[in-house]
Amino acid sequence: MGWDGDGVLAGRYRNLGRIGQGGMGSVWRAHDIDLDREVAVKELRVPEQATDQERRVWYARMEREARAAARLRHTGIVTVYDRVMGQDGRPWIIMELVRGRSLEQLLAEQQALPPRQVAAIGLAMLDALSAAHVQGVVHRDVKPANVLLEGDRVLLTDFGIAALEGDVTITRSGMVLGTPAYMSPEQVEGKAVTQASDLWSLAATLYAAVEGRRPFDGPSHGAVFVAIATRQPPPPQCGGPLAQVLNGLLRKDPNERLSPAQVRDLLNAVLDPTAATAETAADAGPPFPHRPPRTAVLHPPTSDIPLRRYRTALVRAALLCTALGVLAFLTGPWRGTSEDLPLESSSGRAVLLLLPVVVAFILICGLWFLPHRPTLVLALVSAILGAFTWRPSSSSCTGSPAGSRPSNPTSDSRSPGY
Repeated sequence: MGWDGDGVLAGRYRNLGRIGQGGMGSVWRAHDIDLDREVAVKELRVPEQATDQERRVWYARMEREARAAARLRHTGIVTVYDRVMGQDGRPWIIMELVRGRSLEQLLAEQQALPPRQVAAIGLAMLDALSAAHVQGVVHRDVKPANVLLEGDRVLLTDFGIAALEGDVTITRSGMVLGTPAYMSPEQVEGKAVTQASDLWSLAATLYAAVEGRRPFDGPSHGAVFVAIATRQPPPPQCGGPLAQVLNGLLRKDPNERLSPAQVRDLLNAVLDPTAATAETAADAGPPFPHRPPRTAVLHPPTSDIPLRRYRTALVRAALLCTALGVLAFLTGPWRGTSEDLPLESSSGRAVLLLLPVVVAFILICGLWFLPHRPTLVLALVSAILGAFTWRPSSSSCTGSPAGSRPSNPTSDSRSPGY
């Protein structure tokens, strides 16, 4: 089964012309007669010299694309409407018609795109890949040619070599599945392909879009494979959070790559430089299973807390006030009928007064270097001031402390020995 004499497929899809052609087949624009809408029809072309085994593998690949895309319902993924089997066993896929061009075609015209535009494309691709991963689908061939642009809409297409959870593999020994320049190291080495592999390819695609060149290149597929497995890409010149995304995803070990959440935060930071999540995601480590991701901002900036910002000045001001209060105690006259100053007494009394003063000044000097412990400082300051202002009542002793008045305000007599 194919296009009949009137250019109709399966009695329903009328051929309106070819949209594109590649090594594996062609994509046609067609009109769905039953539903009166335009669709895209993907035709698989197998080389005539292909063996029966190779034909079966290619047919299985086309079937897999239909099943993989049929699982997914997302605005960033091209929708599959139908699948038609030809008489020769070839599958034809009927899918959503995207009126736009691929990212590869756009880069061929402009070579490199602004970082903000690349970040917006990256966010849309990340959302589409996340939706696929939730459904157990790993794309395995993320590249600019498989990213379609329709106005502000970004779509991911071609799930022909996707790995489906719970499905059997169709890979033959020696077959390379994927586009070499955008393949992850684990794909190159023939290891298990995971969701982290798609994130590597996402980063390679964004690298090509913003830097104007592929992260890994060479004169042959073998040279590209060696570069991917053993070398580091040239440092991206875009800088900022976008460069952190590229560096964080183009890591050889899949376990060391950034998580989708970290990538999303960084790409959002490119679109909104004031986003508070940028710094946290930028410095957060890879999501190792045995430990939680690190957070860069462990404490809020002190500039956001006025009391903490002026804490040192406030504490030292309190200490100065305490010192001045002690000096005032030593030099100021007592309020009362006595004309004596605090130190105008016997030498024994002066020693008793100076001892706590010396201790108080030593404490003040020590506390001067502890402004980060305001509670301790203020407690000791209160104790010092309390010690110098406390006076026992006359009922508790036979005499008053130095300079204090007796309990009888009319009497000027002093206790013996004073």
